[in-house]
Amino acid sequence: MESVASVRAVLIDIDGVLTVSWKPLPGAVEALRRIRAAGLGVALVTNTTSRSRASIATTLSKAGFEVGAEDVLTAPAVTAAHLAEHCPGARCLLLNSGDVEADLGDVTLVDDDPEVVVLGGAGPEFDYAALNRAFGFLQRGARLVAMHRNLYWRTEAGLQLDSGAFLLGLEQAAQVEAEVTGKPSPAFFEAALARLGVGAEQALMVGDDVESDVLAAQRAGLTGVLVRTGKYQDRTLEKASGTPDHVLDSFADVPALLGLRQAADG
Repeated sequence: MESVASVRAVLIDIDGVLTVSWKPLPGAVEALRRIRAAGLGVALVTNTTSRSRASIATTLSKAGFEVGAEDVLTAPAVTAAHLAEHCPGARCLLLNSGDVEADLGDVTLVDDDPEVVVLGGAGPEFDYAALNRAFGFLQRGARLVAMHRNLYWRTEAGLQLDSGAFLLGLEQAAQVEAEVTGKPSPAFFEAALARLGVGAEQALMVGDDVESDVLAAQRAGLTGVLVRTGKYQDRTLEKASGTPDHVLDSFADVPALLGLRQAADG
């Protein structure tokens, strides 16, 4: 899509775009308010695996963002839908840092003898014993489902290693290929578009990860917008597998890209 004039909805990554360590980035609260005031659909699409949709919405609301749980689409929620469709009732071992069970619905979680190993976001739980145990289950035939392939994310302390790095090791060692449910999976973007009731050509995706957020969205037919905040690095953009449709300094610049006038604030 060469122009953003026909945009009816905006998909927005959270971490690194709206916030860093859950603190609003400059201008982000106001920019989201202007987008909503213009009548555009909004979906917050995140690979965050440390919190439930309700918890994320509450935290963002307290920070000034006008959002509810219904606006948030997480990798765990999409993972639950994937498991229900492709392996209903399967016994699943979850390796994840954070509490997301509320978004996993009826997924059967077990500690031993799983049919599916589910990888979420990395943290202290990703120690040698846990990874080696998962490796053993994969050797014995368990399927591998990963909520995302993120290699790192940004916090106030800088870039932190994420589960994508461990996922690569498990895939190589067990000689399996993970079924990825969160970004950059096309199914993730399709779920967000379906929720908003728009086509890919009518949607904008704003993210700080050039591959998983932006280029993946563009391959799914959306317009991609990369922001120079969060995990953005010049060298990563230079080595990217494609070219973003738009590159902006921050999410605060999105209303101008959409042609939204200040008068829309009223």
